[in-house]
Amino acid sequence: MTEAPSPTPQKGPIKIGQLLIKHTSLTPEQLEEALEIQKKEGGMLGEVLIRKNFILPHELMKALCLQLGLVFIEDLKPNEIDPALIKNIPINYAKTREMIPLKIEDTPKGDVLSIAVSDPFSNTIVDDMHVLTGKPIKSVVSTSMRIQDAINRVYERSSGNLVEKIEGQFEDETYDLEGPIDILEATEDDAPVIKFVNSLIFRAVKEKASDIHIEPFEKEFVVRFRVDGVLYDIIRQPKKAHAAITSRIKVMGVLDIAEKRLPQDGRIKIKIAGKDVDMRLSTVPTHFGERVVLRILEQSGSPLDLEQLGFSEKNVKMIHKLIFRKYGIFLVTGPTGSGKSTTLSS
Repeated sequence: MTEAPSPTPQKGPIKIGQLLIKHTSLTPEQLEEALEIQKKEGGMLGEVLIRKNFILPHELMKALCLQLGLVFIEDLKPNEIDPALIKNIPINYAKTREMIPLKIEDTPKGDVLSIAVSDPFSNTIVDDMHVLTGKPIKSVVSTSMRIQDAINRVYERSSGNLVEKIEGQFEDETYDLEGPIDILEATEDDAPVIKFVNSLIFRAVKEKASDIHIEPFEKEFVVRFRVDGVLYDIIRQPKKAHAAITSRIKVMGVLDIAEKRLPQDGRIKIKIAGKDVDMRLSTVPTHFGERVVLRILEQSGSPLDLEQLGFSEKNVKMIHKLIFRKYGIFLVTGPTGSGKSTTLSS
């Protein structure tokens, strides 16, 4: 009687289902059920398992990292991230790419910047960060929720030091705003509230935001930027600095800072690096204080071509054909901030 041959060792990466059974509460029976559904309906096994509530999204991500030999970090510890690391990284980029720098590691080959990403297969992020920092990049993986939370906390902390200095240091009579000023020419002698508002406007223009929203709540105020029609939280800070910031902006717009019970509208003209920026200012009283909205209009920016607005080639040709007719009317409609003026100027 011959002996049965010993089983051949498995080659290649361990299957994701086996990893999930080993490292999560997934049972073999649940895996079999999910595989049957995948066989009938198609799709990814992980998506089926999550849809059936057999596993959580972060458990799937952790198992994928184990399978591919990637480092997975569940707790990013945002309080330990140095705000200086995000100095040159626009918050809109960090949020849309779901990326946050963690630390600079000292290696035998020099400093390496460690970043957390939700998509470990994106080479674009690594290339972008290498260009921005000039350092080699090392990627680790975390969940989208953890990264977004870390982004909010670290960017909030980077602005917090300046906000803390604002309370009690606002004096409206010291500001001469007869003509446009260049906000990049601010000096160390300027009050913290001036520096904060200037940095807020500069950051909004740099990130190509169309609006700045400053909204007060019971215990805090929130600053949001509207970029490509989407509002992003930029800063959340204690309520105590809100009145000084609002008053500074109202002075820039030549509004009555004593009037806090009625809506007011104004305009602000400034320069950023020699470029004219015109802003429409609107204040509205609320239960917790005045809500401020700044609409940013770059006067010196050249109009975009129709091709740059996202129209298909077919629609661009149709629009050109229509606008050169000798009769008729061409209507551009949409809600506030949707790009009507940009479309017309193109």
